[in-house]
Amino acid sequence: MNESTKIIHSIPVDPLTGAISVPIYQTSTYVQEQPGVNKGFDYSRTNNPTRAILERLIAELENGKNGFAFASGLAAIDAVAKILKPGDEVLAVDDIYGGAFRLFTQVYNNFGITIKFVDTTDVSNIERKISDKTKLIWLESPTNPLLKISDIAAIAKLAKSRGCLVCVDNTFATPIIQKPIDLGVDIIIHSATKYLGGHSDLIAGLVVTNSDELGEKIKFIQNSTGGILSPFDSWLVIRGISTLSLRMKEHSNSAAAVANFLVSRPEVDKVYFPGLESHVNHNIAKTQQKYFGGMVSFSLKNDTEENAVKLATSTKLFKLAESLGGTKSLVCSPSTMTHKSIPVESRRASGVVDSLLRLSIGLEDGQDLIDDLEQAFKKL
Repeated sequence: MNESTKIIHSIPVDPLTGAISVPIYQTSTYVQEQPGVNKGFDYSRTNNPTRAILERLIAELENGKNGFAFASGLAAIDAVAKILKPGDEVLAVDDIYGGAFRLFTQVYNNFGITIKFVDTTDVSNIERKISDKTKLIWLESPTNPLLKISDIAAIAKLAKSRGCLVCVDNTFATPIIQKPIDLGVDIIIHSATKYLGGHSDLIAGLVVTNSDELGEKIKFIQNSTGGILSPFDSWLVIRGISTLSLRMKEHSNSAAAVANFLVSRPEVDKVYFPGLESHVNHNIAKTQQKYFGGMVSFSLKNDTEENAVKLATSTKLFKLAESLGGTKSLVCSPSTMTHKSIPVESRRASGVVDSLLRLSIGLEDGQDLIDDLEQAFKKL
Protein backbone atom coordinates (compact mmCIF):
# COMPACT_ATOMS: atom_id res chain seq x y z
CA MET A 1 0.00 0.00 0.00
CA ASN A 2 1.29 3.48 -0.88
CA GLU A 3 2.35 5.44 2.21
CA SER A 4 0.00 8.37 1.55
CA THR A 5 -2.92 5.91 1.49
CA LYS A 6 -1.63 4.16 4.60
CA ILE A 7 -1.34 7.44 6.53
CA ILE A 8 -4.88 8.55 5.71
CA HIS A 9 -6.38 5.23 6.76
CA SER A 10 -4.22 4.95 9.87
CA ILE A 11 -6.30 7.81 11.27
CA PRO A 12 -9.34 5.98 12.67
CA VAL A 13 -13.01 6.72 12.23
CA ASP A 14 -14.64 7.39 15.61
CA PRO A 15 -16.18 4.05 16.69
CA LEU A 16 -18.79 5.76 18.87
CA THR A 17 -20.37 8.11 16.32
CA GLY A 18 -18.77 7.27 12.99
CA ALA A 19 -17.22 10.75 12.80
CA ILE A 20 -14.61 10.73 10.04
CA SER A 21 -12.61 13.42 11.84
CA VAL A 22 -10.96 12.39 15.10
CA PRO A 23 -12.99 13.85 18.01
CA ILE A 24 -11.34 16.38 20.31
CA TYR A 25 -11.78 15.01 23.83
CA GLN A 26 -11.56 18.33 25.65
CA THR A 27 -11.81 16.90 29.15
CA SER A 28 -9.60 16.83 32.20
CA THR A 29 -11.04 13.75 33.91
CA TYR A 30 -13.22 10.68 33.32
CA VAL A 31 -16.05 9.08 35.29
CA GLN A 32 -15.07 5.70 36.77
CA GLU A 33 -17.38 2.75 37.46
CA GLN A 34 -15.42 1.85 40.58
CA PRO A 35 -12.10 3.16 41.93
CA GLY A 36 -9.55 2.11 39.33
CA VAL A 37 -12.24 0.63 37.02
CA ASN A 38 -12.55 2.79 33.92
CA LYS A 39 -12.56 2.74 30.13
CA GLY A 40 -8.79 3.12 29.89
CA PHE A 41 -8.71 6.77 30.90
CA ASP A 42 -8.69 8.36 34.34
CA TYR A 43 -6.94 11.75 34.00
CA SER A 44 -5.88 13.60 30.84
CA ARG A 45 -2.31 14.26 31.94
CA THR A 46 -1.84 10.48 32.01
CA ASN A 47 -3.83 9.73 28.87
CA ASN A 48 -6.33 11.36 26.54
CA PRO A 49 -8.17 9.71 23.63
CA THR A 50 -7.22 12.38 21.07
CA ARG A 51 -3.58 12.43 22.15
CA ALA A 52 -3.50 8.62 22.22
CA ILE A 53 -4.50 8.50 18.54
CA LEU A 54 -1.68 10.88 17.62
CA GLU A 55 0.81 8.87 19.70
CA ARG A 56 -0.17 5.61 18.01
CA LEU A 57 -0.06 7.31 14.61
CA ILE A 58 3.48 8.66 14.93
CA ALA A 59 4.73 5.33 16.31
CA GLU A 60 3.23 3.55 13.30
CA LEU A 61 4.66 6.06 10.81
CA GLU A 62 8.16 5.70 12.29
CA ASN A 63 7.90 1.89 12.60
CA GLY A 64 8.42 2.28 16.35
CA LYS A 65 6.87 0.63 19.39
CA ASN A 66 5.56 3.67 21.28
CA GLY A 67 4.82 7.33 20.64
CA PHE A 68 4.48 10.24 23.07
CA ALA A 69 3.20 13.77 22.49
CA PHE A 70 4.59 16.79 24.32
CA ALA A 71 3.79 20.49 24.52
CA SER A 72 6.82 21.46 22.40
CA GLY A 73 9.80 20.01 20.60
CA LEU A 74 12.05 21.11 23.44
CA ALA A 75 9.78 19.36 25.95
CA ALA A 76 10.26 16.20 23.89
CA ILE A 77 14.06 16.65 23.93
CA ASP A 78 13.93 17.31 27.67
CA ALA A 79 12.02 14.07 28.26
CA VAL A 80 14.71 12.07 26.43
CA ALA A 81 17.49 13.84 28.34
CA LYS A 82 15.81 12.85 31.61
CA ILE A 83 16.63 9.19 31.06
CA LEU A 84 20.29 10.13 31.70
CA LYS A 85 22.01 10.16 35.09
CA PRO A 86 24.80 12.26 36.65
CA GLY A 87 28.12 11.13 35.23
CA ASP A 88 26.65 10.18 31.87
CA GLU A 89 28.02 11.65 28.67
CA VAL A 90 26.26 12.72 25.47
CA LEU A 91 27.97 12.95 22.08
CA ALA A 92 25.94 15.50 20.12
CA VAL A 93 26.12 16.64 16.51
CA ASP A 94 28.11 19.87 16.28
CA ASP A 95 25.60 21.59 14.00
CA ILE A 96 22.85 21.30 16.61
CA TYR A 97 19.58 23.18 16.96
CA GLY A 98 20.16 26.22 19.19
CA GLY A 99 17.44 25.30 21.66
CA ALA A 100 18.90 21.83 22.15
CA PHE A 101 22.36 23.35 22.61
CA ARG A 102 21.03 25.66 25.31
CA LEU A 103 19.17 22.84 27.06
CA PHE A 104 22.17 20.49 27.11
CA THR A 105 24.84 23.05 28.01
CA GLN A 106 22.98 25.34 30.39
CA VAL A 107 20.53 22.96 32.07
CA TYR A 108 21.81 19.38 31.99
CA ASN A 109 25.44 20.32 32.47
CA ASN A 110 24.35 21.56 35.90
CA PHE A 111 23.14 18.04 36.75
CA GLY A 112 26.46 16.34 36.09
CA ILE A 113 25.77 15.30 32.50
CA THR A 114 28.64 16.02 30.10
CA ILE A 115 27.93 17.16 26.55
CA LYS A 116 30.58 16.79 23.84
CA PHE A 117 30.02 18.08 20.33
CA VAL A 118 31.37 16.22 17.32
CA ASP A 119 31.13 16.38 13.54
CA THR A 120 29.02 13.27 13.01
CA THR A 121 29.25 13.38 9.21
CA ASP A 122 32.31 11.12 9.59
CA VAL A 123 31.75 8.06 11.79
CA SER A 124 35.46 7.96 12.68
CA ASN A 125 35.01 11.23 14.58
CA ILE A 126 32.53 9.49 16.87
CA GLU A 127 34.81 6.45 17.25
CA ARG A 128 37.57 8.74 18.52
CA LYS A 129 35.37 10.49 21.09
CA ILE A 130 33.08 7.74 22.35
CA SER A 131 33.91 6.43 25.84
CA ASP A 132 32.55 4.14 28.52
CA LYS A 133 30.68 7.16 29.91
CA THR A 134 28.88 7.80 26.62
CA LYS A 135 25.24 6.80 27.10
CA LEU A 136 23.60 8.73 24.26
CA ILE A 137 24.54 9.85 20.75
CA TRP A 138 22.39 12.76 19.65
CA LEU A 139 21.96 13.21 15.90
CA GLU A 140 20.17 15.51 13.53
CA SER A 141 20.21 14.38 9.92
CA PRO A 142 19.74 16.63 8.03
CA THR A 143 21.01 19.13 10.61
CA ASN A 144 19.70 22.57 11.39
CA PRO A 145 20.79 24.80 9.69
CA LEU A 146 23.65 23.38 7.56
CA LEU A 147 21.81 20.29 6.31
CA LYS A 148 24.67 17.98 7.25
CA ILE A 149 24.01 14.29 6.67
CA SER A 150 25.22 11.52 8.98
CA ASP A 151 25.36 7.83 8.19
CA ILE A 152 22.63 6.84 10.65
CA ALA A 153 22.95 3.07 10.17
CA ALA A 154 26.74 3.10 10.67
CA ILE A 155 26.49 5.27 13.79
CA ALA A 156 23.71 3.09 15.23
CA LYS A 157 25.85 0.00 14.67
CA LEU A 158 28.79 1.62 16.45
CA ALA A 159 26.60 2.76 19.34
CA LYS A 160 25.14 -0.71 19.79
CA SER A 161 28.65 -2.22 19.97
CA ARG A 162 29.50 0.28 22.74
CA GLY A 163 26.25 -0.10 24.68
CA CYS A 164 24.86 3.40 24.20
CA LEU A 165 21.61 4.74 22.77
CA VAL A 166 21.12 6.78 19.61
CA CYS A 167 18.47 9.49 19.29
CA VAL A 168 17.74 11.13 15.94
CA ASP A 169 15.95 14.45 15.58
CA ASN A 170 13.94 13.62 12.45
CA THR A 171 12.19 16.99 12.21
CA PHE A 172 13.68 18.05 8.87
CA ALA A 173 13.17 14.70 7.15
CA THR A 174 9.90 13.49 8.73
CA PRO A 175 8.95 9.78 8.53
CA ILE A 176 8.02 10.33 4.89
CA ILE A 177 11.64 10.96 3.90
CA GLN A 178 13.50 8.65 6.29
CA LYS A 179 12.78 6.17 9.07
CA PRO A 180 15.70 6.14 11.53
CA ILE A 181 14.37 3.19 13.57
CA ASP A 182 14.66 1.06 10.43
CA LEU A 183 18.32 2.19 10.37
CA GLY A 184 18.91 0.95 13.91
CA VAL A 185 18.31 3.94 16.21
CA ASP A 186 16.59 3.73 19.59
CA ILE A 187 14.71 7.03 19.87
CA ILE A 188 13.31 9.58 17.44
CA ILE A 189 12.14 13.06 18.31
CA HIS A 190 10.16 15.55 16.24
CA SER A 191 9.30 19.15 16.58
CA ALA A 192 5.77 18.56 15.31
CA THR A 193 5.49 22.34 15.16
CA LYS A 194 7.18 22.03 11.78
CA TYR A 195 6.28 19.65 8.94
CA LEU A 196 4.03 17.28 10.86
CA GLY A 197 1.66 20.08 11.85
CA GLY A 198 2.51 21.76 8.58
CA HIS A 199 0.50 24.98 8.86
CA SER A 200 2.43 27.18 11.34
CA ASP A 201 -0.46 27.12 13.80
CA LEU A 202 0.72 24.98 16.73
CA ILE A 203 3.61 24.09 19.03
CA ALA A 204 4.19 20.37 19.68
CA GLY A 205 6.86 17.71 20.18
CA LEU A 206 6.86 13.94 19.65
CA VAL A 207 9.03 11.07 20.87
CA VAL A 208 9.09 7.57 19.36
CA THR A 209 10.91 4.61 20.93
CA ASN A 210 12.00 1.32 19.38
CA SER A 211 11.29 -0.76 22.51
CA ASP A 212 8.67 -1.10 25.21
CA GLU A 213 11.39 -0.73 27.85
CA LEU A 214 12.37 2.71 26.59
CA GLY A 215 8.70 3.50 26.07
CA GLU A 216 7.96 2.84 29.73
CA LYS A 217 10.73 5.24 30.76
CA ILE A 218 9.47 8.03 28.50
CA LYS A 219 5.85 7.43 29.57
CA PHE A 220 6.85 7.68 33.23
CA ILE A 221 8.67 10.97 32.55
CA GLN A 222 5.77 12.32 30.49
CA ASN A 223 3.23 11.56 33.21
CA SER A 224 5.50 12.62 36.09
CA THR A 225 6.61 15.95 34.64
CA GLY A 226 3.36 16.78 32.86
CA GLY A 227 4.55 18.48 29.67
CA ILE A 228 1.77 16.89 27.62
CA LEU A 229 0.19 18.07 24.37
CA SER A 230 -3.36 19.41 24.61
CA PRO A 231 -6.27 17.59 22.91
CA PHE A 232 -6.85 20.41 20.43
CA ASP A 233 -3.19 20.63 19.40
CA SER A 234 -3.08 16.83 19.15
CA TRP A 235 -6.00 17.05 16.72
CA LEU A 236 -4.20 19.73 14.69
CA VAL A 237 -1.12 17.51 14.34
CA ILE A 238 -3.29 14.55 13.29
CA ARG A 239 -4.93 16.74 10.65
CA GLY A 240 -1.52 17.92 9.43
CA ILE A 241 -0.15 14.40 9.17
CA SER A 242 -3.03 13.40 6.88
CA THR A 243 -1.48 15.48 4.06
CA LEU A 244 2.18 14.99 5.06
CA SER A 245 3.14 12.69 2.20
CA LEU A 246 1.84 15.04 -0.49
CA ARG A 247 3.36 18.10 1.15
CA MET A 248 6.83 16.63 1.63
CA LYS A 249 7.04 15.66 -2.02
CA GLU A 250 6.11 19.19 -3.09
CA HIS A 251 8.43 20.86 -0.56
CA SER A 252 11.30 18.69 -1.78
CA ASN A 253 10.71 19.31 -5.48
CA SER A 254 10.64 23.09 -5.05
CA ALA A 255 13.65 23.03 -2.70
CA ALA A 256 15.71 21.24 -5.35
CA ALA A 257 14.82 23.90 -7.91
CA VAL A 258 15.69 26.73 -5.50
CA ALA A 259 19.00 25.08 -4.54
CA ASN A 260 20.05 24.77 -8.17
CA PHE A 261 19.13 28.42 -8.75
CA LEU A 262 21.25 29.52 -5.78
CA VAL A 263 24.27 27.60 -7.10
CA SER A 264 24.11 29.78 -10.23
CA ARG A 265 24.11 33.11 -8.37
CA PRO A 266 27.42 35.03 -8.30
CA GLU A 267 26.57 36.53 -4.87
CA VAL A 268 26.35 33.09 -3.25
CA ASP A 269 29.35 31.42 -1.64
CA LYS A 270 28.03 28.02 -0.50
CA VAL A 271 24.72 26.22 -0.91
CA TYR A 272 23.70 23.55 1.58
CA PHE A 273 21.19 21.03 0.22
CA PRO A 274 21.57 17.22 0.37
CA GLY A 275 20.22 16.85 -3.15
CA LEU A 276 23.20 18.59 -4.71
CA GLU A 277 25.92 16.24 -5.94
CA SER A 278 28.44 18.65 -4.42
CA HIS A 279 27.03 17.98 -0.93
CA VAL A 280 29.62 16.17 1.22
CA ASN A 281 27.38 13.20 2.02
CA HIS A 282 25.05 13.33 -0.98
CA ASN A 283 25.46 9.59 -1.61
CA ILE A 284 24.51 8.74 1.99
CA ALA A 285 21.45 10.98 1.71
CA LYS A 286 20.46 9.12 -1.46
CA THR A 287 20.69 5.83 0.42
CA GLN A 288 18.75 6.71 3.58
CA GLN A 289 16.29 9.35 2.33
CA LYS A 290 13.34 9.07 -0.05
CA TYR A 291 13.52 12.79 -0.95
CA PHE A 292 16.03 15.49 -0.06
CA GLY A 293 13.67 17.66 1.97
CA GLY A 294 12.30 21.18 1.88
CA MET A 295 15.15 23.08 3.58
CA VAL A 296 17.93 24.99 1.80
CA SER A 297 20.67 27.10 3.41
CA PHE A 298 23.26 29.30 1.76
CA SER A 299 25.97 31.80 2.63
CA LEU A 300 27.05 34.93 0.77
CA LYS A 301 30.47 35.78 -0.61
CA ASN A 302 30.21 39.09 1.19
CA ASP A 303 30.05 37.38 4.58
CA THR A 304 28.46 40.03 6.75
CA GLU A 305 25.41 39.98 8.95
CA GLU A 306 24.26 43.24 7.35
CA ASN A 307 24.33 41.73 3.87
CA ALA A 308 22.32 38.71 4.99
CA VAL A 309 19.72 40.86 6.75
CA LYS A 310 19.37 43.11 3.69
CA LEU A 311 18.69 40.12 1.46
CA ALA A 312 16.31 38.52 3.97
CA THR A 313 14.28 41.70 4.31
CA SER A 314 14.10 42.25 0.54
CA THR A 315 12.07 39.15 -0.26
CA LYS A 316 8.32 39.36 -0.76
CA LEU A 317 7.11 35.76 -0.75
CA PHE A 318 9.72 34.51 1.72
CA LYS A 319 8.67 35.85 5.12
CA LEU A 320 11.36 36.66 7.71
CA ALA A 321 10.51 34.41 10.64
CA GLU A 322 11.77 31.62 12.84
CA SER A 323 10.40 28.08 12.53
CA LEU A 324 9.89 26.13 9.31
CA GLY A 325 7.83 23.46 7.60
CA GLY A 326 4.66 25.46 6.91
CA THR A 327 2.77 26.24 3.74
CA LYS A 328 4.36 29.69 3.41
CA SER A 329 8.06 29.99 2.62
CA LEU A 330 10.23 31.46 5.35
CA VAL A 331 13.72 32.97 5.47
CA CYS A 332 15.80 33.09 8.64
CA SER A 333 19.22 34.38 9.68
CA PRO A 334 20.44 31.64 12.07
CA SER A 335 23.29 33.67 13.58
CA THR A 336 20.86 36.37 14.75
CA MET A 337 17.73 34.28 15.25
CA THR A 338 17.49 30.50 15.80
CA HIS A 339 21.15 29.92 16.76
CA LYS A 340 21.88 33.16 18.59
CA SER A 341 22.14 31.28 21.92
CA ILE A 342 25.20 29.38 20.63
CA PRO A 343 28.49 31.21 21.37
CA VAL A 344 29.92 32.97 18.31
CA GLU A 345 33.10 30.88 18.27
CA SER A 346 31.20 27.57 18.44
CA ARG A 347 28.68 28.76 15.88
CA ARG A 348 31.28 29.80 13.33
CA ALA A 349 33.40 26.70 13.96
CA SER A 350 30.44 24.52 13.00
CA GLY A 351 29.93 26.52 9.77
CA VAL A 352 27.16 28.89 10.82
CA VAL A 353 28.73 32.06 9.42
CA ASP A 354 27.27 35.55 9.74
CA SER A 355 25.86 35.65 6.20
CA LEU A 356 24.15 32.26 6.39
CA LEU A 357 20.47 32.26 5.47
CA ARG A 358 18.10 29.33 5.97
CA LEU A 359 15.13 28.88 3.67
CA SER A 360 12.05 26.85 4.48
CA ILE A 361 10.50 26.15 1.11
CA GLY A 362 6.71 26.32 1.31
CA LEU A 363 4.00 25.22 -1.08
CA GLU A 364 4.08 28.19 -3.41
CA ASP A 365 5.00 27.62 -7.06
CA GLY A 366 8.73 26.92 -7.24
CA GLN A 367 9.37 29.41 -10.06
CA ASP A 368 7.63 32.17 -8.10
CA LEU A 369 10.02 31.53 -5.22
CA ILE A 370 13.02 31.69 -7.54
CA ASP A 371 11.73 34.96 -9.01
CA ASP A 372 11.35 36.37 -5.50
CA LEU A 373 14.94 35.51 -4.60
CA GLU A 374 16.18 36.93 -7.89
CA GLN A 375 14.59 40.32 -7.28
CA ALA A 376 16.00 40.32 -3.73
CA PHE A 377 19.55 39.61 -5.00
CA LYS A 378 19.27 42.64 -7.30
CA LYS A 379 18.86 44.86 -4.22
CA LEU A 380 22.19 43.84 -2.69
